[in-house]
Amino acid sequence: MSVVPSISTVLVPESVRFKASCPDCRGRFELAAGALRLAIGSNRRTTFYSFTCPECGAAVRKPAGERIVELLTGGGVRTLRLHTSLQNS
Repeated sequence: MSVVPSISTVLVPESVRFKASCPDCRGRFELAAGALRLAIGSNRRTTFYSFTCPECGAAVRKPAGERIVELLTGGGVRTLRLHTSLQNS
């Protein structure tokens, strides 16, 4: 008999929604956490969230400051941490 260690997960209700807007069609809407992606880079320029506009289908990418990162991660948005490789010269 093997023992599998428990993995703690954060359960986020499906009712969690985020207000967003599209710069292309200027539509305003609410998105579920599953419709958003968050990328956390090493600086402000490489930290952003993205989604597909449900009204016009445009791929939207917006900068994410510390507060937005906190809200999105707390709301269950999938997060990708971007790493840069250092090369010795």
